[in-house]
Amino acid sequence: MPPRPGELRIIGGEWRSRKLPIADVPGLRPSTDRVRETLFNWLQADIAGARCLDLFAGSGALGFEAASRGAREVVLVESDVRAQANLASNIVLLQARQVQLVRSDAMNWLQQATGSFDVVFIDPPYASQLLAPSCTLLEQRHLLAPQAKIYLEYPAQYELPQLPVNWQIIRGKKAGQVGYYLALRDDRG
Repeated sequence: MPPRPGELRIIGGEWRSRKLPIADVPGLRPSTDRVRETLFNWLQADIAGARCLDLFAGSGALGFEAASRGAREVVLVESDVRAQANLASNIVLLQARQVQLVRSDAMNWLQQATGSFDVVFIDPPYASQLLAPSCTLLEQRHLLAPQAKIYLEYPAQYELPQLPVNWQIIRGKKAGQVGYYLALRDDRG
């Protein structure tokens, strides 16, 4: 049974089929079940034990899905107060000890963040034009593991902006108004 408006369903893993409420925030659009299922099929060998970042977390759909599938740590970064409250509530509801909520503007947080991530989800508000600058900061601030996988969601009618030179798009699809891509960060070449 599909989730009702105002909720999302975890697709797989420990919390499979759990439905979570989502905040009523203008512009908040969780990645659809179909998109998440495809994405996590692409990432099936990469999630277990990974350190993940859900930048522009919104509903937390991508971060909670990663945690459900065995990510060691998931960092959710969100600036909207209503979305933050909803994310905090869902962390408690799931008893998700591996999930950390960062209450911050994503771009400001990237300027100060440390450590490296194995998998990063970047799904900024469509009108924000923040995809390219967030990718640049992730690379410049050394926040990615050497073979990190980066998920990018962008309006389907536009071409992806310029990405760092050592990122290669390895998968991509379109579903309705959404273009979604998986990039590999590769420093071996």
